[in-house]
Order: sequence, then C-alpha cells, then structure tokens
Amino acid sequence: QVQLVESGGGLVQGGGSLRLSCAASGRTFSDYAMGWFRQAPGKEREFVAAINWSGSTTRYAESVKGRFTISRDSAGKTLFLQMTSLKPDDTAVYYCASGPRFGTARTETTDFDSWGQGTQVTVSS
Repeated sequence: QVQLVESGGGLVQGGGSLRLSCAASGRTFSDYAMGWFRQAPGKEREFVAAINWSGSTTRYAESVKGRFTISRDSAGKTLFLQMTSLKPDDTAVYYCASGPRFGTARTETTDFDSWGQGTQVTVSS
C-alpha cells in the first residue's frame, strides 16, 4: 500500500523559512518521479516543484523559482521542500505526490497517482 505523509508545515512570518518533508512507503520511491503541489482556499491545486526519478532534474513554478528547493534523500524514502523568503501568497495546504516510475519531472496533477494528506503552511504578513 502506497503511503505519503507530509510534515513540517506551520505558521511563519513573511520572509521566513520552512522545510517540508514527505515520508514515502509502499513502493521503491527512488524509482519514481515526485512532486509538490499546493492548494489555497477557493483555488485549484497548483504545481509547485517536481523532481525526476534519479534526482538529476528539477522543475519549479515561476512563483517559487529561486525561493524553493525540492530534493530527495538517496534512499528515496523522503522528499523535501525547502522554502525560503516566504510570502503570504504561499499560504496553502501543501501536498506531496508520486509520479511515473523512472519518470521525468512532471507538472500536471494528472501525472501523479499517489498523494499525501497535506500539511498546512500559513505565512503572516
């Protein structure tokens, strides 16, 4: 059974930093592309960052480029999202997701077949 569990969310002041983690189990996640998405109240879920199966390629939404960094541990069991220079517009529930096996870094929600339950990130002004 595939399971993704996010952690690390919370309340932070604008300009601050947070590091999200996603613990993965139930498949050999080192073989799978992974991603982070977020959903703010009243808005659709949107792409944030993605990494290919080997960790050699990453992609970012324009709104977070230069501020967020996606990475994965060598064992492939944990996905990270380092967030810096946070803004109130970054407030959302953040989800990690698992994509295709041996896949490239993807940006569409339909490319991912397993999702975590999400972790709330709130950035105050």
